Amino acid sequence: MRTPTQRPGGSADALPPATAARLPGPLALGRSRVGVELRQLFRDREAAVFTLALPMILMIVFGSVFGDQELGPTGITFAQYFVAGMIASGIVYTSFQNLAIGIPQERDEGALKRLEGTPMPKAAYFLGKVGQVCLVYVLQLALLMAIGVALFDVELPSTAAKWGALAWLSLLGLTTWTLLGLAFSSVPKSGKGASAIVTPIILVLQFTSGVFFLYNDLPSWMQQFAALFPLKWLTQGMRYVFLPEEAAVLEVAASFEMPRVALVLVAWTALSAVLAGALFRWRRRGDG
Repeated sequence: MRTPTQRPGGSADALPPATAARLPGPLALGRSRVGVELRQLFRDREAAVFTLALPMILMIVFGSVFGDQELGPTGITFAQYFVAGMIASGIVYTSFQNLAIGIPQERDEGALKRLEGTPMPKAAYFLGKVGQVCLVYVLQLALLMAIGVALFDVELPSTAAKWGALAWLSLLGLTTWTLLGLAFSSVPKSGKGASAIVTPIILVLQFTSGVFFLYNDLPSWMQQFAALFPLKWLTQGMRYVFLPEEAAVLEVAASFEMPRVALVLVAWTALSAVLAGALFRWRRRGDG
């Protein structure tokens, strides 16, 4: 006679209701996954450097070389302008680059396939990734601002409205680029080749979105290209946060256009959610 926990073919049935009720929910498992994701990130030195340290390295290098240069008649230093771009880029590094490179590597190692076969809700895996992205970004943001203030006399936002703008820009930026990272993680054919695909994309967007140069000084075709992507708008919003009001004359429209920034980022968040749902894969191509 077979036991209540076996099917006729000998495989185990679902756990009894009393046992299933004791299993942690997606939120509890997601919180546990955050710790796992953080440990995995910092054990991989290359990933940790490119995700967490690169924006700070660039801030120190560019700030040391160009930081004291003033931008036109505004009296604003390049360091003050550059910190906005580095914080926007930090969002891209911690979310999009981190996920678009790391997930293909996990897929190649069979980690995603094993997780898919466990009782763990899939939502817990994504919550772990989101938690890791958010915590790393908060740490990176604090370090970038500290470096800017200590080394280059960068002035932090002076009003509640600008701190509030920093909060919603960070939220929308992290959401958009995290979802895009999940979607794009299915593009590389292997984990080894992921960085060769992802890194050039980020560099092109940075150079055309006003991160390393004054956006208003870029060729018009380059400005139009960058305006199609969320980094340009995220960087523009961060300039509103970290630059004084008179710096709006440095923008193409002579305004930071914050309502338009919010609208574009919300639209990109919706689009990236659709892309992530449609493109994310647990298994490599050909694994079935």
